[in-house]
Amino acid sequence: MTGFWRLLSYLKNYRKYVALNILFNILMALFMVVSIPAIIPFFQILFDRDVAEVARPESINSLNSLVSYAQYEFSQLMIHHTKETALAYICIILVLLFFCKNLFRYLSLYFMAPVRNGMVKDLRSRLFNKLVHLPISFFGNHKKGDLLSRMTSDVQEIEVSILNVLETFFKEPIVIIGSIGFMIYVSPGLSLFVLMLLFFTVFVIGGVSRTLKKKSTIAQGKLGHLLSNVDESIHGIKVVKSFNAESIQEEKFKETNQSYMHLMNRIMRRRDLSSPLSEFLGIGIVALLLWYGATRVFQQEIAAETFFAFLFAFYNVINPAKAFSSAYYNIQKGLAGINRVEEILNISDRIEEVENPKPLKHFDDALSFSNVNFYYKGHKEKVLDDINLHIRKGDKIAIVGSSGSGKSTLIDLIPRFHDPSSGQITIDGLDLRSYSLKDLRSLIAIVPQEPILFNDTISKNISYGITGATKQAIIKAAKSAYAHDFISELEQGYETNVGDRGLKLSGGEKQRIALARALLKNPPILIFDEATSALDAASESLIQKALEEVLVDRTAIIIAHRFTTIQHVDRIVVIKDGQIFEEGSHRDLMEGKGEYFKFFELQGI
Repeated sequence: MTGFWRLLSYLKNYRKYVALNILFNILMALFMVVSIPAIIPFFQILFDRDVAEVARPESINSLNSLVSYAQYEFSQLMIHHTKETALAYICIILVLLFFCKNLFRYLSLYFMAPVRNGMVKDLRSRLFNKLVHLPISFFGNHKKGDLLSRMTSDVQEIEVSILNVLETFFKEPIVIIGSIGFMIYVSPGLSLFVLMLLFFTVFVIGGVSRTLKKKSTIAQGKLGHLLSNVDESIHGIKVVKSFNAESIQEEKFKETNQSYMHLMNRIMRRRDLSSPLSEFLGIGIVALLLWYGATRVFQQEIAAETFFAFLFAFYNVINPAKAFSSAYYNIQKGLAGINRVEEILNISDRIEEVENPKPLKHFDDALSFSNVNFYYKGHKEKVLDDINLHIRKGDKIAIVGSSGSGKSTLIDLIPRFHDPSSGQITIDGLDLRSYSLKDLRSLIAIVPQEPILFNDTISKNISYGITGATKQAIIKAAKSAYAHDFISELEQGYETNVGDRGLKLSGGEKQRIALARALLKNPPILIFDEATSALDAASESLIQKALEEVLVDRTAIIIAHRFTTIQHVDRIVVIKDGQIFEEGSHRDLMEGKGEYFKFFELQGI
């Protein structure tokens, strides 16, 4: 029942529509039940029965009096009219009953549509909002395809489960109770015989579905791996083709796809078994019922027309009973989907903010690292070891070191993509955690090593995250990044769509757009993570000149392997094995002939 209430909890924003859906489902079920005894007069006329006049009840204040009144009206109809006329009236009544039943069925679905689609929208929004606020470290431990699977197929399974829950628990019981009530009213003995067979059928079919939830969870996980494989192959298509590795990716995908297919085959075979099994058991029950009921008709214990109505009532029980079996399967799949979705929604591993952050609108003094240590969650090895670094406003700092030395992790701590495991980072004397993330990050712009562009126009990519940016400001930033010339040569200029991840542009062009984006933000602190690594020598030289202009009165932190870009900075910090190994100007470090000198010599500058 815990899972059942968890399913229903997703409907709280749509109570009005849910209430209307339940109301019309109930009305539909009532008209379905009322239609059962309504067929008795039809068979009475068909079998040429003599109908005795029934006394009219004095008042209608109970279910029995309502039944008596209906019997009275039917008796009057058949006594005072010809068979043909009475039959026509009865057929019209049956049509009206079934029209109302299907009208209410449509209205229940009409009001269900905004519930289903709205719930899916809300759930996907919650998932997406959660994902964009999770720390960078989370995405290093989760496959992108698996996250996409949770937002698509898992949410879809929850939607199907919601529909099944509402129909199964608010409509089918009324149909079953009403139909069984009529059956017991007609013949308690015959009803007991039928119910014993029916419970046996439900027990058998229910046993088929007991393992579906676990298998569905596994299947949805495998679908996530499948989507991850597709995403990796598309994202790295140039590498795949340049290394003639199409067959490797095909084999990897084939293996995952094959495994997913076999698991889905087992799930579908078990699921599909319930329908033919229930039909076979159902026809077996019907055959026994026909035999047992016919003997009661032959013995004149029950009228033939009443027995037909009994069969119709039993038919109305079978479909809801099968719906319960189907709902059990769908609810199990929905609960598996909920578990996977809530696994993300309940993650508490995020960058925490203080309740009353200090305002941070300017960078006035210095950025300082004090005894900072850092290691990734679940790892014992330190990535940064006792870092002490003081960067004054306006300083131009270069950070160099071999791959894996901790350079990128160091700069990731400044915008709080991660928090230090110990130690403190301050801006203007206060811990970074004293400020809101929004204020802190508004003072920082990052040009990453791999430029990130979105599937949108060049103009939108340059002005990304900056509200109210004018066309003139965008062009000015592009000129400063030496991107204006190549943009102007494009057929649609700044309105050119760059494609998925900027695939329509070269690496150098993407880098210059990313640089223009940072320059348009105009922050006091600029971070360059190998920002010129994708540029040719001529473009790099031009951007160096541009940087000398735009970095005036700004603080710049530059990570670089190509030492031609950092010789004129104020200070160079050499990182080795997560520690600051040496620090100083280019001239001082060259004269010291230490680690920096070795790097410099290796590049042959």
